[in-house]
Amino acid sequence: MTGRLAEEGRLVLLAVQFLTRLPLPFAPGYTPERMGHAMRYFPLVGLAIGGGLAAVYALSALVFPPVVAALLAVAAGVRLTGALHEDGLADMADGLGGGATRERALEIMRDSRIGSYGAVTLGLVLALKVAALAGLGAAAAGALVGAHGLSRLSTLALSAALPYARAEGKAVFASVGLGPMGWPIALAGGAAALLVLMATAGIVAAVTALIAAVLVTLWLGRMMRRRLGGQTGDGLGAAQQLGETAILLELLAWA
Repeated sequence: MTGRLAEEGRLVLLAVQFLTRLPLPFAPGYTPERMGHAMRYFPLVGLAIGGGLAAVYALSALVFPPVVAALLAVAAGVRLTGALHEDGLADMADGLGGGATRERALEIMRDSRIGSYGAVTLGLVLALKVAALAGLGAAAAGALVGAHGLSRLSTLALSAALPYARAEGKAVFASVGLGPMGWPIALAGGAAALLVLMATAGIVAAVTALIAAVLVTLWLGRMMRRRLGGQTGDGLGAAQQLGETAILLELLAWA
């Protein structure tokens, strides 16, 4: 039992190491299989990330107007995560926008440079998130916690539903599976995020936000299957960003 708990603790640290730029006191021991199992903790780590950003928003709102507090919270998220998912969204937009064939799209997505499709898409998504948070006002802090936790389920759903589109790559671990008790742990994190949204915006708003995130995930998954033949790390990052944005916008619609 002690060994099992120690391993779960290392998996949590792997998830933190992957999703953030926080310095860890020791290396938790990366392997593709263990990283795949660590994905079960993505929603819980997302909750923690959202909590940090909620604190930034709440403290900033004491001094600045809501739009400035929202900008600072979004900027803090980009810094904390190293723009991991934002980079995936931009690469995905460039690949699907500029690649006429599957092979060309995947080639574009490997390019570290950002193109016009990626720049426009990323700018619009960041602007929508800032505008939604500013519009939510006092509810923005709770929305950040819930949206960051719940949107990480989108990446897990797509990694389980779609094969990996490349023969090899950095995100090949996403096809490994969550391991024993993986989905119950992941869904518990998602349920906790949904409860936060219910407490923040009400049951109806939270459920419709969940539905919006599901619809966005289904749409993106269908597009990745049709255009790429499966999922990639960039696609999973795009799913998180679009899911988070859909949740925030739906909450704003009910505010």
